[in-house]
Amino acid sequence: MSSVADQTPSTDLVDDADPVAEWRASRARRLDRTTAWILVIGGILGLVAAFELTVEKVRVLADSSYVPACDLNPVLSCGSVIITPQAEVFGFPNPVLGLTGFAVVITLGVLLAGGVTMPRWVWLGLNAGALLGFTFVQWLVWQSLYSIGSLCPWCMVVWTVTAPIFVWVTSANLLSGRLPTPTSWSSAVSALVGLRGLILAAWYVVVLGLIFVRWQDFWLDSL
Repeated sequence: MSSVADQTPSTDLVDDADPVAEWRASRARRLDRTTAWILVIGGILGLVAAFELTVEKVRVLADSSYVPACDLNPVLSCGSVIITPQAEVFGFPNPVLGLTGFAVVITLGVLLAGGVTMPRWVWLGLNAGALLGFTFVQWLVWQSLYSIGSLCPWCMVVWTVTAPIFVWVTSANLLSGRLPTPTSWSSAVSALVGLRGLILAAWYVVVLGLIFVRWQDFWLDSL
């Protein structure tokens, strides 16, 4: 005959549950959902900017006297940038990369926002692409400030959206474990992911600071 103890429901499942692990898993799922919308919104803005740059490039090539609508002043001037060698690093206009890349970003963002579960390799591939795009942006920022000597407003839109896409995708992959890190780093990784907004803001401040210092006389004279 079974004893009362034998009839008592087992608490092994409750004891085995790791509240911290469950909290991190829940946090990772929320971050994945947020990242999906970052991809959609950032991708749309980036695609519009890449399209506008492509149109302006075609018009400049068709008519050397054409003045792009985004030529706002001596500093903010698309026309001064899109005719430079830096605007065709790989032998074709840089915006073509944006048209392709941001289309992929939007597609993945829509699928993720719709609840589709992406395999790990897709997330890692997206992370690699975001890293390459963000690295390319750093080079373009440097070239615009210290080599070309002008800023392209539409290019700056691309810079602005590429940064959060990289930061959020990387954060989501780190927190979920799709991007592997040593177990001993888990607390540091969790803290770093929590600072993603501050990291992004710091990047914006640095870039804006460099822009201000580079043309401080022009900005101050314009006041």
